[in-house]
Amino acid sequence: MSEKKEISSKEESEIKSEKLKESASTSTRHDLQFPRRFFHMTMGTAAGIVYYSFLSHQSAVSILGTAACIVYIVEQIRINYPEYAATFKIVNKYLLRAEEQLKESAGMPFVMGLLLTLLSFPKVVALCAIFTLAIADPMSAIIGIRFGKNKIFKRKSIEGSAAFFVSTFCILIFVFSTLYGNDLFIVCILATLVSSIMTGLELIPIRVDDNLTIPIATGLITWLIAAILGISTF
Repeated sequence: MSEKKEISSKEESEIKSEKLKESASTSTRHDLQFPRRFFHMTMGTAAGIVYYSFLSHQSAVSILGTAACIVYIVEQIRINYPEYAATFKIVNKYLLRAEEQLKESAGMPFVMGLLLTLLSFPKVVALCAIFTLAIADPMSAIIGIRFGKNKIFKRKSIEGSAAFFVSTFCILIFVFSTLYGNDLFIVCILATLVSSIMTGLELIPIRVDDNLTIPIATGLITWLIAAILGISTF
């Protein structure tokens, strides 16, 4: 009877292990992983649009704070209870990287980056930072991985950096000029300066998750340069 139980337990363990392997992603940060990039872009852009169109500052902070709590709980369950890997099969396979299977994914820094941005900056500045994280960051990765032939650093290319610059530039023009009606000429100066600085900072290899550094740095630099140029952010 005891032997049967041991065999049964061993078989059950092997089945769980196989399920975990089946649901695991083999993608790394060097891969395109379009579902992950698309999800990143869609969620961030949607957050910015909803914040601009429907939410007050306090409402947005409350919703994102709740979302951060939910993401944290789900992440802890996913990491600490691998036997339930099948429950997170789609997430594991398409939205996570191989190195994130048994540790915290970029989902938590992403939500925290959005939340800290909302808490720290005026609405117009926060929107620029959110859209930069949502659009410029994945565009840089997609263009860099797919077309990046001219390397600047080991993982960075001229093509990827150019995509980041152009995306950030267009975002600032759109938010400050189109949405908030500021003078196009002065906004172009703002967009050029912020995009140039952020493109340079994005090249620096640091160990802090860029889902945190990109929106906070974008918000801070945009706020400072807008103040220097006399552009209202309130």
